[in-house]
Amino acid sequence: MARGEVVASGQDEPGQTTRLNQGPGVLEDPIYGQARVATASGRISEAMDVLSEDSRTPFSPSQLSRLDEALTLACRETGLLFTLYVGALGTRSRERAEELHASLGDRAAESVVVAVSPGERVVEVVTGAESSRRIDDRAAKLAVMSMVASFKESDLVGGMVEGLTMLADQAGHIHH
Repeated sequence: MARGEVVASGQDEPGQTTRLNQGPGVLEDPIYGQARVATASGRISEAMDVLSEDSRTPFSPSQLSRLDEALTLACRETGLLFTLYVGALGTRSRERAEELHASLGDRAAESVVVAVSPGERVVEVVTGAESSRRIDDRAAKLAVMSMVASFKESDLVGGMVEGLTMLADQAGHIHH
């Protein structure tokens, strides 16, 4: 990795900012290192990549927006907590989905977890004690069948949105 040229401004004490000139590659502070600088208040300001190159999401911003909207509407309209998990579930997919549901703690009773593992071609729906009174097994199975039909048409996001909508419709509106 190439290093940039550092030009000290003669302010080496804490609380002073060292001037950095940009050269090819990375800027470096002689005291604090790469992309770090002591600010006038004495704090260390550091620039860093938030996402590593390996942590790219498989969804576009518009797809994430659709999923977020479906989850938000389902929660708002029903008063239940809908959670969507997309990723590997392993060979014991049902147990893993139940673990995800249990991890919701105090909210587990009124929660619905939809766990989708595209690579393993598995969909699991787990309901809590309260949510299972409003979403029976038949309704959950119908939602899973609808999702799977969309997945077969290569519409992962559309299938998840439709499944969440079906589950929310079955649960009905929040009771005050």
